[in-house]
Amino acid sequence: MMDEDDVAPEAILSLSKAEIEDLSVGELEARIGALEAEIERVRAVIAQKQDSKSAAEAVFGKG
Repeated sequence: MMDEDDVAPEAILSLSKAEIEDLSVGELEARIGALEAEIERVRAVIAQKQDSKSAAEAVFGKG
């Protein structure tokens, strides 16, 4: 069984317009869920990087 974290972002984003048109409503809703999960994962990484940058700036000063 594949974990959500194992899904390559390219696979999530790579469907062409024609392929999307061929999906059922359920498949489209599942795709939206996968994309939303990927967005949240990316937002978490961004927040972590911003926190690390802020901490480094506090210690070493800005630029």
